[in-house]
Amino acid sequence: MIEFITGIAGSYSHFFNMTEFLGVIYNPVNWAIIGSLIVLEGLLSADNALVLAIMVKHLPKEQQKKALFYGILGAYLFRFIAIGVGTYLIKIWWIKAAGALYLLWMAIQFFMKKNKEDDETAVPEAPHGFWRTVLAVEIMDIAFSIDSVLAAFGVSDQVWVLYLGGIFGVMMMRGVAQIFLTLIERYPELETTAYLIIGIIGAKMMASVFNYHVSQVVFFSTLIAIFLGTFAVHHLRKRTS
Repeated sequence: MIEFITGIAGSYSHFFNMTEFLGVIYNPVNWAIIGSLIVLEGLLSADNALVLAIMVKHLPKEQQKKALFYGILGAYLFRFIAIGVGTYLIKIWWIKAAGALYLLWMAIQFFMKKNKEDDETAVPEAPHGFWRTVLAVEIMDIAFSIDSVLAAFGVSDQVWVLYLGGIFGVMMMRGVAQIFLTLIERYPELETTAYLIIGIIGAKMMASVFNYHVSQVVFFSTLIAIFLGTFAVHHLRKRTS
């Protein structure tokens, strides 16, 4: 128990290490990782932002903004807790293996259900009243965050890289959700790309359990190739159809 508490405290100490923070900020490679986390969050959560907007639409306009703002604070707090605890727990091999299996299962489940039509219009009914709506938004925010936070651990183990990717991802989603929705509508293959990337991240995480580490150059070159290939596949299908 003492070892666990010491380990968690050590993880959180990274949040208050200015030298480490500046090292992340001034390293271009870290910004490439942060950027990839933001894009992944956007692809996975574009429709989630729309769901949250629908959940608060019954409130007056001023209260709608407040409810979503409190939801953002809750998402940031959840990421602070999850990343601090997770960077310690993810070092335990069986927890890392379980996380990798979950990511792989997410990808497999998506491809298994790909041909089935999902009911995208079904939105959880928002409770009446401001604070009950805020609570519902908080719970939904946390539920939406779990997958993206776990995927982030497969990309990096640096606390500030993970946290900056998470908070910028949430901030961006609330501001430009419609852009991602339009992009996914125009290029529907991007949804498949997102889950293919999750599968690759899961495989990378599982490989690290067996002490096989993929270099960042190879990893990000693969992600970029897949992402750009999505647009090539889309235009190729469009020409042949």
